[in-house]
Amino acid sequence: MSAPGLLERPGATRLDSAQRIALDAAAICLALLLPTLVIALLDTRLLDGAGIWAKPLKFQLSLGLHWLTVAVLLALLSGEVRRGAVTHLPLGLAAFCTALEVLYITLQAARGRQSHFNVETSLESFLYYGVMGPAAVVIIVAAAWLGALIWRYPAPHRRPGLILGAALGLILGSAATLLVAAPLAAGVIDGPGHWVGGLRSDEHGLPLVGWSTTGGDLRVPHFFATHLMQALPLAGWLADRLFPSRARTLVWAAAALSLLVIAGTLAQAVSGHPFLGAASG
Repeated sequence: MSAPGLLERPGATRLDSAQRIALDAAAICLALLLPTLVIALLDTRLLDGAGIWAKPLKFQLSLGLHWLTVAVLLALLSGEVRRGAVTHLPLGLAAFCTALEVLYITLQAARGRQSHFNVETSLESFLYYGVMGPAAVVIIVAAAWLGALIWRYPAPHRRPGLILGAALGLILGSAATLLVAAPLAAGVIDGPGHWVGGLRSDEHGLPLVGWSTTGGDLRVPHFFATHLMQALPLAGWLADRLFPSRARTLVWAAAALSLLVIAGTLAQAVSGHPFLGAASG
């Protein structure tokens, strides 16, 4: 399936601009991990009951994984389209927004300040709602756009399960992320913050993820929605190898199951029940 000629950008090197953008964005995020971890071991300040550097570490790792995923999935896109401005311009804007997000979250941790739900000063309110929020939307929409391009212009000779898993993972993962993140960011569900009922603190959160064990936590469905972008391509890759004749059917089934998990964990969080453990009070 060929794309319109206007999508082609002349002079692209073997590692084209879209792939370089994705790998550079991943490198920025992952390069910050080690120094942030070292600082976290030395700086034991707490914020909302958790280590102040826990949030930067999570975002650096999560966004680094996101861009590594994008870099891998770009290989599933027709080379003509992948080298075109229709691909590298949205990804370039999203990469710039990623750098803004990671640097601001890291800077706020260094200052001992919240990066999210912080409206204590006019500047922080503007940066959260006027810069960070739109930047996050750009990152997600760019991923959905890539999924749509893979759906419309897949690279030839690629296995169907992986193509479908990549397209659905990026599109559905982006849509579900926006649907979950919108009320979370707006604080309309027992906000501001990610807690619903229970203790409004991360002090007794689950290991690694930090999710509340005393009440609902809107970060749970957000996690499953966002990482649909990795789960469905992996499901497609496995289906192609284990059940090639039914690969597409299995990917659709995995997508349906994943959406049920997201909806179920969202309902659980909104009702004030923790992902694991019993609700307090």
